[in-house]
Amino acid sequence: MTLRTIWALAGLGIGAGALLLQAAITFSLRLAAGHDLLDAVIFFFTYFTILTNLMLVLIYLSELVRWPVLDWWRRPVTRGMMTGAIILVAVFYHVLLAGLWAPQGWAKLADIALHYVTPILYVVWWAAFQPKGQLRFGDIPMMLLPIFVWLAWAMLRGAVVGEYPYPILEADKLGYGAVALNCLVVLIALIVLFGLVILADRALGRRRQA
Repeated sequence: MTLRTIWALAGLGIGAGALLLQAAITFSLRLAAGHDLLDAVIFFFTYFTILTNLMLVLIYLSELVRWPVLDWWRRPVTRGMMTGAIILVAVFYHVLLAGLWAPQGWAKLADIALHYVTPILYVVWWAAFQPKGQLRFGDIPMMLLPIFVWLAWAMLRGAVVGEYPYPILEADKLGYGAVALNCLVVLIALIVLFGLVILADRALGRRRQA
């Protein structure tokens, strides 16, 4: 068994375990607050952190099994996209959200795993073991598309139920103008991150060919 496979197994186990732990915590809190199970599931999967970590789990799974249904998660563009996205998750959380609450016990373990451990594991795995030299700057619009879909869903749900996954999206408190500005800043940050990932992909590709 290669180190690449061992790393993928570790990433899969840690990522899936952290998601299951967070799901158990979230579902129990939502149900205790009077919401039904469907609402708890929708609420859980509205968070960008959850979706990005789920994507990493599927990427690791696509590395370990050859199921055709997982082909999209094997694409260099998909794996490069998730490198930039998971870096955004870690930085955004650490800079803007970590100071807003103080989780304890199992919640703290899930928090650390989803926002720090899984991003570091994945970025190292991508840099060390993935084929390089296949990404292009023209891939950036495709990389941004899933984020736009998530944002549209989060804002639509928020407008209907009055609940948003992150403070920067709270249109009912900030107004849509401020939210649009916040989204623009994050969009620019994502484009920069994707650009850096592509530059790293090219540099590492040339280094391996030397």
